[in-house]
Amino acid sequence: MKRKLISGILVGAMTLSLFAATAMADENEVYMFINQPEYADAITELIDAYAEVAPDVTINYETTQNDYPTLLKAKLNSGEVPDIFASTSGKEIDVYREYSLDLSDQPLAETILPSVASAMASTEEGGGLYGIAIKGNYFGLVYNKGIFDELGLEVPQTVDELTAACEAISEAGYKPFTTGYAEWWVFKHIFQHYLAAAADGAGTTVAELVQQFEKGEARIADLPEIYNNFFDLIDLSLQYGDDKPLETDLSGELAAYGGGTAAMVLGQGAWIEADSLAIDPELQVGFSGYPVTDDPAQCQIISGSDQALHIAKDSEAQQAALDFVNWWYTSDYGMAWFTDVAGVVPPVASDAESEFEVIKQGSALEEEKGSAPLGVCYSTDSWWQKFGELMQDYIAGTADKDATCAAIEENWAAIDGAK
Repeated sequence: MKRKLISGILVGAMTLSLFAATAMADENEVYMFINQPEYADAITELIDAYAEVAPDVTINYETTQNDYPTLLKAKLNSGEVPDIFASTSGKEIDVYREYSLDLSDQPLAETILPSVASAMASTEEGGGLYGIAIKGNYFGLVYNKGIFDELGLEVPQTVDELTAACEAISEAGYKPFTTGYAEWWVFKHIFQHYLAAAADGAGTTVAELVQQFEKGEARIADLPEIYNNFFDLIDLSLQYGDDKPLETDLSGELAAYGGGTAAMVLGQGAWIEADSLAIDPELQVGFSGYPVTDDPAQCQIISGSDQALHIAKDSEAQQAALDFVNWWYTSDYGMAWFTDVAGVVPPVASDAESEFEVIKQGSALEEEKGSAPLGVCYSTDSWWQKFGELMQDYIAGTADKDATCAAIEENWAAIDGAK
């Protein structure tokens, strides 16, 4: 596996261009504008490898994170549609369907896993495959196994066990949590675990519960898994976490976790392992579900493909873009790239075994305890970004829990509800 740590990655909005910063209207010049800069090195290697296959094609790659939904919509509204662009899978497939090419008849449709393809498919009349997955993923609680072993602690499975673990870790001189609360997307990764538990507690599904929120029919106060347990976790992380949580981004989390000062990382997943090991190659990476209730069975990881790439349906470089993604999904190099370079769960049928602990442990946990639904895909990133901002207000102390819950309910219905 070959990967470099980018020192400035994920500090605010980072932009990377492999060639020219401005895309030209050229059928052999592809402008790819996506989020997930944590995969910048891996995608750079992918594009470099493709340059050997198609030297006459230029791929201008730009990536950012914090303001991606806003920036993408600005580009679309101005008519400057990127040839390749990203969105969350699930609900956002239909949000961007009018700009996207149906990929159902492409060679990549033969290699994409059916479980992944379902998250990339339109639910509107006629269906169709309007996205491809940059990765499969596991979401959960990343922890320092060395610290837990040193202190003789079991990985917490319940809310009470998590509190007790924090107390023991703190007494031993370690920081129990590093949080990354400067990033809005961290909150959606955490919240989806509690949303799944809340749906179970209410005797419904995550999809149905989200629809109730969109219609203004659900109340957080009626869902103790969220009103109590989720907010208790946030409060616990403030008590036992970063000194300046709203100034700590992913790079800060990596420094604390990879540097051996923090025992648990919130809001992250498999994508932080390589950069953490670049800081400390001897780091013992552990992975578990979130202790969302007092039932250990609900301490589950989440698996699925949460990000989609779209090909612009009116792109002048459409054929070049299609050739690139089809090569990515069908060539020996492209199919091996997911495990060997990016270190992610392959979204394609593959016999390759990952060297990453999060993926190996996540796979074992999924087989043992099952996995919770991928809740991030039932809502748009426009809503999730607002949710993250509301939680940042709560952390800053400018809104109490009840005011935050009311704002969450109001904005969920206003942003993702029927217009």
